[in-house]
Amino acid sequence: MSARPRFAALLVAVATFTAVVLPTASAHQAPGIPRTTVLDGVRLQQTKLRLDRGDQRLRRTLGQLTTRADTWLDKGPWTVVDKPRPAPGGDVHDYLSQAPYWWPSQPGTTDNPWGCPYVQRDGERNPEVDTGTDRQDVEKVFDSTYDLSLAWYYTGERKYAEKAASVLRTWFLDPATRMNPHLNHAQFIPCKYDGRAIGIIDFSQSFTSVLDAIAILDTGAPGWTRQDRSAMRAWNVDFRDWLMNSAFGKEEGAAKNNHGTFYDMQLAALAHATGDRALTRRIVLDARARRIDPQIAADGSQPQELTRTRSWHYSTFALVAHTRLAAVGRHVGVNLWSYEGPDGQSLFKAVDYLLPAASGAAPWPHPDLEFRRYAATDVVHAAADAGDPEARAAVARLEPPPGGDLWELRPAAEQLDSIAG
Repeated sequence: MSARPRFAALLVAVATFTAVVLPTASAHQAPGIPRTTVLDGVRLQQTKLRLDRGDQRLRRTLGQLTTRADTWLDKGPWTVVDKPRPAPGGDVHDYLSQAPYWWPSQPGTTDNPWGCPYVQRDGERNPEVDTGTDRQDVEKVFDSTYDLSLAWYYTGERKYAEKAASVLRTWFLDPATRMNPHLNHAQFIPCKYDGRAIGIIDFSQSFTSVLDAIAILDTGAPGWTRQDRSAMRAWNVDFRDWLMNSAFGKEEGAAKNNHGTFYDMQLAALAHATGDRALTRRIVLDARARRIDPQIAADGSQPQELTRTRSWHYSTFALVAHTRLAAVGRHVGVNLWSYEGPDGQSLFKAVDYLLPAASGAAPWPHPDLEFRRYAATDVVHAAADAGDPEARAAVARLEPPPGGDLWELRPAAEQLDSIAG
């Protein structure tokens, strides 16, 4: 046999061996890295690769996530246009919610159906706020799209992506059902205010979950089109601009307590998601002296939150905003975890202040109407991941929230003991 036929035969043999024995590139192709804002996209990809390689512990946690996602498959989609009455002004596309801690002072009558005037009862939620407004529905939009998009990313099951896309399109994009990109009528008080700046927290509590869900779907989810992606970005730009320029947005940004921190976190997240790096960086840098210094004491306590009737809830709640803002900061080269204020204030100290109660080592030494130890679980995880040795030591003693501890699958702090306000 000549050299040329022998060489050709060798090439055929090598090709056959490669096709049969060696895996193709597509068989081990890494999943896309989501361009997330609060969640770490690279970490999500690494977690998915561990799942694909058979990590049994992660698979058990994934089962808890898909159980949550499965509950959304036969629910919704939801829309602002189906509430019993429109927001003040009459546009059914305007979001409407009611102040949660305000109650009628008198029985309703024909002449005074609301029972006005309304009076404040801090920490006590008026059940009226869950009927007749958009508040509960928008929380379902936030929660469902987050759970469903993560479930799709980790499992590849299209049912999760298609449901998430349907929920997002119905609430934000479809001309017949979309929400107008403003919060002019959030947390209204009957007979008193048509809306309040404080109502921005309806979105700033959880809207970053939607931003991350969109980024996950943008990696190639079935049912989520290029047109959807473009339209959703336009909605977010409009909402970002309303937050920056409206009177309500400016008032909420000037708030000195957790409302101001949540506002900064939401605006920074929107700026990042819509490509405004300079605005993102400016907000995160300013948060050091503007939020950490005045809100966290030298011992790590948060004095403003300790005065509340639910001091534990609000201490953990405020740290959800701080830790998410720190997560946004990593995109623009700002490490909020390493910052120390003039009196030694820091995010690490604020989390460490919670550790005795969070780990079950000691009771919470302040009043709280409804103490839930697991409320601190995510913020302790966040501090541990950021390098706090005391938080790391406490992780094994944390109380899992209802439905399980999903931190490894979605490492970004959530408000685990749900209450609005």
